[in-house]
Amino acid sequence: MTDTTSSQGSGGTKIGLVPATLMVAGNMMGSGVFMLPANLATIGGIAVVGWLITLVGALALALVFAKLAALDPAAGGPYAYSRKAFGDYMGFQTNLIYWLANVVGNVGLAVAGLGYLTYFFPELKIPLVLALGQIAIIWFFTYANILGPRFVGRLQSVTTVAALFPIIGMAIFGWFWFSTDTYAAGWNVSGKDSFTAVGATLNFTLWAFIGVETASVSAGVVENPRRNVPIATLGGVVLAGVCYVLSSTAIMGMIPNADLITSAAPFADAVRMALGSEAANIVAICAAVGCLGSLAGWTLLVGQSAKAAADDGLFPNVFSRTNAKGVPSAGLAIVAVIMSVQVLATMSPTASEQFGKIASIAVIMTLLPYIYSAISLKVLSFTKVQHHEYAIYTLISLVAAIYCLWAIVGSDGEQTRWSLIFVVSTIVFYAMALNHKRQVEAHQVQVGGHVPRIVRYLTFTITLVALALMLWVSVGKPPAGKLYTRSPQPVAGAPSASAPTSGQPAKP
Repeated sequence: MTDTTSSQGSGGTKIGLVPATLMVAGNMMGSGVFMLPANLATIGGIAVVGWLITLVGALALALVFAKLAALDPAAGGPYAYSRKAFGDYMGFQTNLIYWLANVVGNVGLAVAGLGYLTYFFPELKIPLVLALGQIAIIWFFTYANILGPRFVGRLQSVTTVAALFPIIGMAIFGWFWFSTDTYAAGWNVSGKDSFTAVGATLNFTLWAFIGVETASVSAGVVENPRRNVPIATLGGVVLAGVCYVLSSTAIMGMIPNADLITSAAPFADAVRMALGSEAANIVAICAAVGCLGSLAGWTLLVGQSAKAAADDGLFPNVFSRTNAKGVPSAGLAIVAVIMSVQVLATMSPTASEQFGKIASIAVIMTLLPYIYSAISLKVLSFTKVQHHEYAIYTLISLVAAIYCLWAIVGSDGEQTRWSLIFVVSTIVFYAMALNHKRQVEAHQVQVGGHVPRIVRYLTFTITLVALALMLWVSVGKPPAGKLYTRSPQPVAGAPSASAPTSGQPAKP
């Protein structure tokens, strides 16, 4: 059976200004602030300089996307703007890179959220259990998006409020336990000069601001996008930026650098030092809710980005097919499959190690679409704004582009090399997409279409199966850190130093 009701023209499925603003802030704060203090501790308190530089760069990017949305509130974000400014190939390349970066980054959100839940469920420290939990979360939020953007907007609002509670609390009250000696002792532990150390922080801090373009990408599901998208973009960045700088710096002055580097949940650990275990547990829950809730908004973004390109014939048609809610549910299901494979491919001994691999790659691949969007503003605003305003936005575009280039320079060399090799290879994929586009233009292939309801039911079923497997695998597992041996029972009269009894913890 097929969903046949169109959602076009129905304002009932669109989200307003407040949910859109919280979606921007929530998409950024979902995993960025909760995981970064420990990562930045490897560089030191000098990271506060990186935060301030990144805040300037993020505000410049926010102004870029806000102005682009005001000039042309087209769904698709960086893809739509790059295509209009530089043509189909740049649009295709931007969309493919941006789409893949978000697919990769979404797994990082699941890793971060479940990482905080290890406080309550130690079994999640087992790599296979953690992987199955991530897969269940991915498919659950895919199902949530299939139910419609309004449901996702409401869910995002609730989870963002939950995330803001510990972040704002730490940004305000954490300073009562702040120690200048603790902070100064870990100022620069990277072993590099100050300029290089600050540059190394940009890849980490930019991860915290990825999502600045969220409202513009999802303009198709935002009410009155010409007005609401710019306001939501700027408001979300300012809200997140202030919280980042204050809370992260406070934590670095509370927890000694050596301890912070090894922390799996820095916010919870800081609160435990100040207020005890019960308060730390509350923070861990809020952090997990914030990280996992932001996955709902990012899943929406991935679906809308692919749909915008598919509607233009530059992406497979399956991504443009929608259900009764106007959601590209078939495309979302395909993304969920890719993400599930990625989870299994990046399984690591710890959540923080897996998160580090994913976040770094996602940031590098997101920087190019950001650069293209910044320069697109200069092209698209020509003759559309007054001369003095054009000069101002040209300067803002350059600031945003230079910041992104600096962040690329400071990124891991090997990861940057492979990411740029992939960028070059997009010309091969474009050749295949171009043939499809020509068929669409010749009306030999019809874009769009309806998605069978079975996709929705299948998504829900996979969620339940993944949860069931996670529970089944975790039952009977030994506590983390203990080894069990299959050695035979010692014979009577054997020395006590013989092998331990089967089923008992082995001696270290």
